[in-house]
Amino acid sequence: MKHPITYLFAILVIFAFLSGHVVAETFEGRQKCSSCHKAQGKSWRSTAHAKAMESLKPNVREEAKIKAKLDPAKDYSKDKDCVGCHVDGFGKKGGYAIDKPRRQVAAVGCESCHGAGRKYRGEHRKGGQAFERSGKTTERKVLADRGQDYHFEESCNACHLNYEGSGWKGAKPPYTPFTPEVDAKYTFKFDEMVKDSKAMHEHYKLDGAFVGEPKFKFHDEFQASAQIAKEDGAADEEDED
Repeated sequence: MKHPITYLFAILVIFAFLSGHVVAETFEGRQKCSSCHKAQGKSWRSTAHAKAMESLKPNVREEAKIKAKLDPAKDYSKDKDCVGCHVDGFGKKGGYAIDKPRRQVAAVGCESCHGAGRKYRGEHRKGGQAFERSGKTTERKVLADRGQDYHFEESCNACHLNYEGSGWKGAKPPYTPFTPEVDAKYTFKFDEMVKDSKAMHEHYKLDGAFVGEPKFKFHDEFQASAQIAKEDGAADEEDED
């Protein structure tokens, strides 16, 4: 007969899953996001994050690599100690895998900040459709409970501040070689950097389908100056893998 504790553990796991406290990370790829958020996707494609994997290739960003004591002729795109900060969901379900690369997660895209999309994307679409039909709004908590991340500062810190002496409590090997000691431009301050549209993407007016908390801390500031997206019908031009 199995130990009672085994049964108890199994019951607790099932209960947590059914109650919505366990949200499996399943990355879908940026094409799923930009099929609706066309303007954001188009803007993102010209950012530094969109070119994150390119920087790992041989003879790319040679000067920066030399400063960081890296071999500029080496291909780092298959180095597990490097790839994780240049893709979406490395080592996680649906995320980028070195042995089976998917172009739709090969860069720092939507899901690196907003969370793996499989669980909340359906709720997002459903809420948007309800608003279009009748003006009915949806609480953001519905999306947060399904895994959308409204507080993604730690996700950014995990790459940009992952070096000894950074002051970030989560720092651990393998450390990033790109530190402020190498070049002052690698100094990372989230509140400043998250407002850089050359790294992130341009912000556009949202229709108001989602309301309430949680809300990204600069949401109101971004929306106050956001431009209205032009509907040009162009989603992410990349093909699905």
